Amino acid sequence: MKLKTDSAIAEIFGYARKSRIARPLFLCGVSAGFPSPADDYIDRLLDLNDLLIKNPPATFFVKVAGDSMTGAGIYDGCILIVDRSIEATNGRIVIAAVNGELTVKRLIKSNDSCRLVAENADYAPLE
Repeated sequence: MKLKTDSAIAEIFGYARKSRIARPLFLCGVSAGFPSPADDYIDRLLDLNDLLIKNPPATFFVKVAGDSMTGAGIYDGCILIVDRSIEATNGRIVIAAVNGELTVKRLIKSNDSCRLVAENADYAPLE
């Protein structure tokens, strides 16, 4: 069975940490009403490498092609951070190889089977 383009991975990128990616971290609360200018201060810098990459040798990035995972907040063109050292367990979103193509889906395990389930009702599960 050939996967539709809209449930595939468009590109794969390796991870190479060349420098820090430090950005301001504001520890004050974020106002949902009228903002307070008195709260405009930076507490510290946060390195996005340290925050997002837990296991650099096992980490890569993929670019999503399609809308099969929109219910999980994963949209066409999104870049996903993938750590292949994390075990694929029931209920987790995974990157899976199906018939030589990569896809992003939710893994559902039962007693004797595994299904890859889209987060968009327009797509049937992959058995």
